[in-house]
Amino acid sequence: MAGLTPKGRHRRIATVVAASLITVLLAAGYVIADIADVAPGLLTVNTAVLQGQPGPRAAIPAGAVAAAKAERDVPINADKASALLDRFAEAEGVGSQYSIAIADQRGSVIAQRNDGTPREPASTLKTLTALAAASSLDMGSTFSTETYLNQPAGGPDTITLKGNGDMLLGKGASDPKHVNGRAGLETLAQKTARGLRQRGISTVALAYDDTLFGAVRAPKDIAQNNPGNIYYAPISSMAVDGGRVWPSGSAPNPDTFDGYPPMSTQPAADTAGLFATLLKRQGIAVKGAPSAASAPAGLSPLASVHSAALSEVMAFMMRHSDNTLAEEFGRLTALKAGRENSPQGAVSAVQEKLKGMGIDLSVLTMADVCGLSPGSQVTASTLAAVQARNLTATGAAAAGEGLSIPGLVGTASDRLDNMNAAGLLRVKTGSLDTVTAMVGNASRSSGGTLAFAVIVNNPDDMAAAKLAVDTFISELTGL
Repeated sequence: MAGLTPKGRHRRIATVVAASLITVLLAAGYVIADIADVAPGLLTVNTAVLQGQPGPRAAIPAGAVAAAKAERDVPINADKASALLDRFAEAEGVGSQYSIAIADQRGSVIAQRNDGTPREPASTLKTLTALAAASSLDMGSTFSTETYLNQPAGGPDTITLKGNGDMLLGKGASDPKHVNGRAGLETLAQKTARGLRQRGISTVALAYDDTLFGAVRAPKDIAQNNPGNIYYAPISSMAVDGGRVWPSGSAPNPDTFDGYPPMSTQPAADTAGLFATLLKRQGIAVKGAPSAASAPAGLSPLASVHSAALSEVMAFMMRHSDNTLAEEFGRLTALKAGRENSPQGAVSAVQEKLKGMGIDLSVLTMADVCGLSPGSQVTASTLAAVQARNLTATGAAAAGEGLSIPGLVGTASDRLDNMNAAGLLRVKTGSLDTVTAMVGNASRSSGGTLAFAVIVNNPDDMAAAKLAVDTFISELTGL
């Protein structure tokens, strides 16, 4: 305190001491007020009231959905089954070109009409492919879609987009709630861009590897039943939404859509084009247009996304009667069996697998493995035998679990004729201009199960014939 007189120094000290005492008193007063809950603060002398949580509500007990094990030895009344077939034969619109069979759970035919004459099965042929594929492939595995970074000496940094079979990629982020779009291209672009930025790369060339399924991507005559390119897209190592090109950009619900939009004729190239756009949105410049090329050997993926399990993809295929995915499952079965990587290789692999399972294919002709191409012929007993196998298969359960439920889900969602049969039927439909068919299995109200198949070619009245099929299947549960 240089420059102050002794008197001034004493006055300054007295002022500081007084101010300090006032501050202490004010603080003490606030603490007292806080304790008394007069001033806001954390302190109080009142008893704390603990916030209680409501007790758990009573759980609703689960109802019995199905018996632990279906009864196998409840016989089917052959007379009742035969009478049911007679009623179908006499139904309006059916005509004379039909084959029909009812079999027990072991595959023994209980009643049939015209089974010696094979018929064109339409999409019920997919059930043969599904059983063969589910019996051959790891149905718990997934398809990966990957990106690889190649930095060649003297060349541009290149990202290669490699598909491994996921034809249900989504345009946006990966969607865990749906099968169609479970793996999202936007998520793959985000992961890829992150990896590039970590390496200081902001500009790349883009290539795509679509070599998985060889050169021939479609059965020979499938175009004859694919008017406007709405029922089939060439199988590819990758595609968005199965190759569907919706006018609005996307289906309202990716898993339960209706309708047939045009299909892409180059699914992998279209996927790569979209991926280039998504990379640009992530701040990565892409030089030129994507080009087709094999992924470089010996590199680990920079990023990847994964599809739904193959069992879920198979259910999607069956319930939407997706011809492209059916051909893909056939081709995957061929590759697993070491058969030719071609549509005919798929046919051979499916037939070989089913023969090994003891299914009679003596009069079977398969123009493809999806049922869209003209020329396939099969008996009702062969189709019923496949469904009987679905009732007992364990490792191939996906082929049965993916069937449609009349009145509820799939192409049979509007095919329930009798509410007493609700939930007791699992079916696969088949429809072409001159074909209406249905195969499946039924839980019988008297106990036990059965398998069935009905094929109508060139009916007198298509709408009436479909109604006759619906009536027939609803009466099966009463046998």
